[in-house]
Amino acid sequence: MIAMTLAEIAEITGGELQNIDGAAITSAYPIINSQDADVNTFFAAFVGEKVDGHNFIEEAISKGCEFALVSKACKFPSIKVIDVQMALTKLATHLRTKLENLTVIGITGSQGKTTTKDLLNHVLSIAGETIAPQESLNNELGVPLLLLRCNENTKFCIVEMGARHLGDIAYLAEIAKPNIGVVLGVGKAHVGEFGSREVIAKTKSELISGIQSGGIAILGTYDEFTPKMIAPNGVKTLMFGEKSDCDIRAADIEVREGRAHFDLVTPDGRAAVSLQLLGMHQIANALATAAVATALKISIDSISAALSTAEVSSKWRMEISTVNEIVMINDSYNANPESMSAALRTLALISQETGGVSWAFLGKMQELGESSAAEHRAIGRLATEIGIDHLVAIGNREYLDDLAGENDGGESAVHYFEDKESALSLVEHLAPGDVVLVKASRASEFNLLADSIIDHLKGEGE
Repeated sequence: MIAMTLAEIAEITGGELQNIDGAAITSAYPIINSQDADVNTFFAAFVGEKVDGHNFIEEAISKGCEFALVSKACKFPSIKVIDVQMALTKLATHLRTKLENLTVIGITGSQGKTTTKDLLNHVLSIAGETIAPQESLNNELGVPLLLLRCNENTKFCIVEMGARHLGDIAYLAEIAKPNIGVVLGVGKAHVGEFGSREVIAKTKSELISGIQSGGIAILGTYDEFTPKMIAPNGVKTLMFGEKSDCDIRAADIEVREGRAHFDLVTPDGRAAVSLQLLGMHQIANALATAAVATALKISIDSISAALSTAEVSSKWRMEISTVNEIVMINDSYNANPESMSAALRTLALISQETGGVSWAFLGKMQELGESSAAEHRAIGRLATEIGIDHLVAIGNREYLDDLAGENDGGESAVHYFEDKESALSLVEHLAPGDVVLVKASRASEFNLLADSIIDHLKGEGE
């Protein structure tokens, strides 16, 4: 954070100093977990449904926090405000206006936000100090927390922007004031909450509307909504995709060992890219990253080299591991129809190359509303159509509704289990060369299933 006196922070947040000298100067940034406390931080004490952060102020201070931002009176050095979250928002908004040389890149889309963030962080770090969330800090709390990590030395700040309601992204854009806005695509994730893809598209377009004058809108061409988004006057638009008329595109695409290789084509030339990430769907994320880097005048050779060495750092997103010659793909962070389709196609590609049997352990896709049953049935059909050898539905029979019955899914053997623990009975049937995909929405905690399968393969399971 930029250096300010505690009195200035109190004034900006409408707070009251408690047990602390207002003349003291700080550049500490906020944390909300006392385990993360050190001398460079201050502690924001939130009152949650189950946990009251005020109970952890003493621990945070003992670990080095300069002060706490609180909504209750306390005996420790603190600034007392009416609402801690709103206070952080006011502070982040103030900081953003002070950092005139900071370039903020906002990213939204129905899928791929976190992977694109990781890729972009890798690429932009070559050109200057870059701040990006280690996890998905993409809401009204996460965005201020992220911005408040920036200071005068920060050149780029990458902000994921998620939404649950119309207007959410507009609110985040008002805080972050993005110079560059990226819309990856409009899919079916959260359609149960929004009601339709049209409303999702309108919500995602709020990022484009919030781009600062002189900025750049970067739009994917992978759905019918995103390319039609209109940028404000004074904002340039770049399109990315695999079509010949895209400003940033992929040409001569090949897939080897489940990873995409292609020529990156930009207005600056052409360069080869060999992604380290699994799946054809990663091409779109790489092109979005290349579009941002191109807009920021980074050379195409630097972009292609960085994309070819980048690995996603965020957990449970197409993580690949091998145990006893069995390949495990852990993509358990989240699931929607588009990402589920991409993961299944990646599974099919890799198993074809290994010559082994493909296993898809699938859990429920959440928040699909009235289309949920139809979308699950469609994924079940897709698995059989592309030749997945074993379709394992866990906790949701809808994947199998359009199939004739268990063990009668055409070229696929189909299985159903009520819970993750029961599905582990199939592990004994895995053989060297086989490829296993584990995927479901985050609430299903399929990361635990992936860990259990690995433990059993190592002989460490119960």
